[in-house]
Amino acid sequence: MQPDANARLRKIPSVDELLGRARIASLLQTAGRGIVTEAARSVLANVREGLKHSAYESSPAPVGAEDIESRIVAEVESLLAPSLRRVINATGVILHTNLGRAPLSSTAIARMAETVASYSNLEYDLPSGQRGKRDVHTASLLAEIAGAESAIVVNNNAAAVFLVLNTLAKGEEVIVSRGELIEIGDGFRIPDIMAESGAILREVGTTNRTRIRDYERALNERTRLLLRVHPSNFRIAGFTEKPSLKELVALGRRAQIPVFEDLGSGCLADLSSSGIAEPLARESCRAGVALVSFSGDKLLGGPQAGVIAGTKDLVERVRRNPLFRALRVDKLTIVALEATLQSYRRGALDEIPSLRMIRLSADVIAARAEQFAGKIRAQLSRDAAVDVREGFSVIGGGSTPDQQLPTWLVSVASRRHSAAELEERLRLPAAQKVPPIIARIEENRVIFDLRTVFPEQESSLTDAIFTACRG
Repeated sequence: MQPDANARLRKIPSVDELLGRARIASLLQTAGRGIVTEAARSVLANVREGLKHSAYESSPAPVGAEDIESRIVAEVESLLAPSLRRVINATGVILHTNLGRAPLSSTAIARMAETVASYSNLEYDLPSGQRGKRDVHTASLLAEIAGAESAIVVNNNAAAVFLVLNTLAKGEEVIVSRGELIEIGDGFRIPDIMAESGAILREVGTTNRTRIRDYERALNERTRLLLRVHPSNFRIAGFTEKPSLKELVALGRRAQIPVFEDLGSGCLADLSSSGIAEPLARESCRAGVALVSFSGDKLLGGPQAGVIAGTKDLVERVRRNPLFRALRVDKLTIVALEATLQSYRRGALDEIPSLRMIRLSADVIAARAEQFAGKIRAQLSRDAAVDVREGFSVIGGGSTPDQQLPTWLVSVASRRHSAAELEERLRLPAAQKVPPIIARIEENRVIFDLRTVFPEQESSLTDAIFTACRG
């Protein structure tokens, strides 16, 4: 061991000494004494440990008070940094489940800031001066846009399916095709949700072919629902068959059994002009389906929620279920959903970010991509190869699995870093204030799809690429 090792350890300032230094004293005012003290002790422990390990080195790295002070500041910033952060989605996956699915509109955000920062009439009926119901703020809008008599909202679509089954078929049978026993995100399966709801699953048909007579043969005195599940996250192609919605509704009317359709994605606007074919809630209600359910944060483009819409009597039965209170949504969801639905009512679909991204033409994205690539080339001519190529965006979020949107991609290959290294440098920026960039890797190049990058984020994205390629 070097003779000055102990002397170096003795020169390390104490916690009290560090707390008295100017930068740390200022930090105490903003971060609080507890966090700063914790950070100081952690940094000092690491410094002492480092000195002990370097004691046998001929020239151990010096550690001064200013260096320790800077480490404490960095540690405090790390402790106070939020876990949930804004990121830039450059993947081209519009409803990216891992990145929060549908981003909210500026209108919804403004309404949230205006309403939830103060008191509101969440459950207060202003005309009568009496207690009201939180449903009223979204019920009529949802019913109008979905073409239903009534509607309620719970916290997600899995909850919506569970609540309908528990209310209308607990201890009794629900008929469903084997080809619709799907698994949704994170391992949740329709059969499992049905079992937990207390409903008894009655499977009919086969994986690829189910006919209306399969449903007819399964009807008995214990049948309470005919369930149709839209396979929003997969497709079965080839030798397939299933009854039309019209056939299923007709059977339900003859047997006096309601039809419940889980639409999953929650498509309220016709997106066929953009090449997206998804069943509309309005079409299902018009066809005579008694109840439909769908997500709020997928193709609807709003906050996470599960919508139940349909006939007034059945919706009211579901609402009276004691579990409804356990699954209800809070004021943040209600105000964001109401603002999103108002955009639908006004026909202002481009106010909703996810719908605007879906509706962007390939030509518009191509022009943005060329301009964006030009800026990068001008700054990184020696550090990276940049080109623009054709590609595809996807909807994501368990929606439209076999449908793609033509797009143009910006491809970057760093001359200093591999594609994996560059992707990591973008995803884990050194500075806390720089948003992480989430991109794709294809053919050893990092790929950026500007369809999912907001125009106001482009300057941050270019700066991040400059830093990552040069560092």
